[in-house]
Amino acid sequence: MRLESIRFRGAARWRAAAIGAALALPASNALAADVTLPPISVGAGVRSSFTHTDPDLGEDISDFELNSARIYISGKVTENISLMFNTDYNAGGSTPETVRVIDAVAQFSFSDEFNIWAGRFLPPSDRANLYGPFYANHWGVYRDGVQDGYPFETEGRNDGVMYWGQFGIAKISAGAFDVQGLSKGSSDVLYAGRVQLDFWDPESGYYLNSTYYGEKDLLAVGVAAQTAAGDNAYSVDFLLEKKLGNSGVVTVEAEYAKYDGLGGYPSPAAPFVYDSSDGYYVLGAYVFPQTVGIGKFQVLAKHGETTYDYGPLGDVDQTTSELNLTYLIKDFNARVTLFYIDSSFDPNLGRDNTQIGVGLQVQI
Repeated sequence: MRLESIRFRGAARWRAAAIGAALALPASNALAADVTLPPISVGAGVRSSFTHTDPDLGEDISDFELNSARIYISGKVTENISLMFNTDYNAGGSTPETVRVIDAVAQFSFSDEFNIWAGRFLPPSDRANLYGPFYANHWGVYRDGVQDGYPFETEGRNDGVMYWGQFGIAKISAGAFDVQGLSKGSSDVLYAGRVQLDFWDPESGYYLNSTYYGEKDLLAVGVAAQTAAGDNAYSVDFLLEKKLGNSGVVTVEAEYAKYDGLGGYPSPAAPFVYDSSDGYYVLGAYVFPQTVGIGKFQVLAKHGETTYDYGPLGDVDQTTSELNLTYLIKDFNARVTLFYIDSSFDPNLGRDNTQIGVGLQVQI
């Protein structure tokens, strides 16, 4: 009798629990509906390297480094309103290690021809700034005195508002931004604009790549300019990419830039300040068609020259050369690069150096 009584009470408890769960189910579903979020995209990227540096003065340096680590978040609020929020960890060389907000932008997209962005993002500038290190074709970005010398708040970004639109082969962007540097916090405004023409395949969206690894045939020319408080900067960039009949991919990229009192690289002859700088680079790359293991090999060469005008003190010329051998596992999402970079100055400032190293990039 005692055993049967225990079984009865146990069964009664299970039935009561089942009835309670069934009654609570509609309320739980309603609560879940209240907190349902719109579709959100989350990603991350890491760039890490080992570099051996042979400077003109001083001892050789061998260094393992976490070059960059990023988190990407984006999602739609409505059909026409979306949000992009990206962060970046950067060792920063001589600066303290920090995690920074690089993109925080509200995006209003009503058509291909009419888009408004507000917040922090890449302003209209050269292609090299609009693709950044994770979507660059080569490893040693932003070392030649040419690429992305426009002024910025962090990682090429500025705070402001911008219009951009795509009209057939033409992509147009223009905006107003905060002024960085000594005049930050003043009433000065930086105005920026860019016009790009894609004569072959179009490039959708505002941010760009420096290569599409054969997914597109490109013949693109872009012109950009910025001005603030009477100072100016402008550039012309070019990208040709063609997938050949043997499935190999050839790429040619070039840029000319002049920074006339606005932007530019740190002075190579510090503490002297230069008046303006101008220069160019040319890059050529080839992806071999054969698959080796789980990927393909790419060879790349880049050459850049920049002149810094110090007025009565004369000019300083910088020459930068780079060679890459890259193993492409999954395009920008998984690649390993063996790189060689040579930087020299005329007259010799004691800053000449060569680097050899290996870089790893992984993204999800």
